[in-house]
Amino acid sequence: MKPIKCVGDKAQEAAQQRPAGKQWLTGELQRVIGLIARIGADPRDSEDTCLQKTLLVFSSLMMASLAAFIWGPIYMISGEYLAGAIPLSYGVISFASIAVFARTHQYRRFRTSQLLLPLLLPFFLMLALGGYVNSSGVVLWSLTSPLGALVFAGRRQAKGWFVAFLALVVVAALLEPLVSRASHLPYFLKIIFYVMNIGATSTVAFVLLHYFVGQKDTALRLLDIERNKSERLLLNILPREIAEVLKGDSRTIASHYDEVSVLFADVVSFTPMSAMMTPVELVDLLNEVFCYFDDLVEKYGLEKIKTVGDCYMAAAGVPRPRSDHAHALVNMALETQEYFRTHECAGRRLTFRIGINSGPVVAGVIGRMKFIYDLWGDTVNTASRMESHGVGGRIQITKSTYRLVSGDFACEPRGTVDVKGKGSMEVWHVVGKKVGAL
Repeated sequence: MKPIKCVGDKAQEAAQQRPAGKQWLTGELQRVIGLIARIGADPRDSEDTCLQKTLLVFSSLMMASLAAFIWGPIYMISGEYLAGAIPLSYGVISFASIAVFARTHQYRRFRTSQLLLPLLLPFFLMLALGGYVNSSGVVLWSLTSPLGALVFAGRRQAKGWFVAFLALVVVAALLEPLVSRASHLPYFLKIIFYVMNIGATSTVAFVLLHYFVGQKDTALRLLDIERNKSERLLLNILPREIAEVLKGDSRTIASHYDEVSVLFADVVSFTPMSAMMTPVELVDLLNEVFCYFDDLVEKYGLEKIKTVGDCYMAAAGVPRPRSDHAHALVNMALETQEYFRTHECAGRRLTFRIGINSGPVVAGVIGRMKFIYDLWGDTVNTASRMESHGVGGRIQITKSTYRLVSGDFACEPRGTVDVKGKGSMEVWHVVGKKVGAL
């Protein structure tokens, strides 16, 4: 199993990448962090667990040092020997706990000891000093235990530690009359301890809250980025209206539309041409063609349905009904023909057969994996036949489409065509817009 790099490893790597002049200033600090990070480290640890261990060891060392070398001696010097012995004992026990953790790597046991010590120490210290007032509210330090549990044990366990803190506060209040006595601490020192106890615990609470709010904001920002990516991906597959329904409902999505136009466009002689192309050239060619069609679909407010091989299918009037559905598709078809008369794709001049038909369709989403928005019905089948029975470089339409567009577009009758599954049908070729037509 590949070991995960802890905070110390990353810190040392960062120090090595700094300019030579700055390495000396940070080298010792990075070395200390590296040593701390390796206390109780396990190559199987996740990155989060590794970070938690490093932070817990670092905070435990800091608290134990303050208690043993500053807090305890101050009380001793002031004549409060029992009160001074409590922080000193805390420091000794905490250092011993860290040493045991470095040897055994038992993180849960170490974590429990380091949450229990700061919970009980301030309580006993308050009793030794004679109550809330004489101890300058030192019991507030017990709050660091449930706050630490939030970071190192999670919200569920932190609730129990917080209940224990509240219980100690209540017990301390009940014992206040029994332990109250005159203190050897001078008044100014009590005030200093008040400031330290209130200020330090408030700082710890604020820093942790600030951290969690920052993490929440970061998570929400990343979630919003991923949601936007998913939204764009979904809208590349489905119309916006259908995507909104699908996101809020798992029911079958199917609708009937009375007036829709459907277009099929296909590259003439594509099969023999593709046989002479490499796979990369073939994909590049189709990508360039279909991207151009996608731009036209967006320009005219149409709906791309799907691509099959070299065939492109689009529709107008679904899922947003529109009265000019036939006009919109004919405009797209004319612009397509005009563009490819003067432009090459991947160094090749292409010709298209385009077929259009108008009428009723059923539209909906099918499947659970790689689902698509698709159309069904005789209107779709006939539009496909108009393309497959069409002529290269021409736009072939049915009688139903001709009736809708003939007032604005010049059309030439081709006559009757024997269409598979339909028999003889009258068809027309769209030549262009009539003069004065919109």
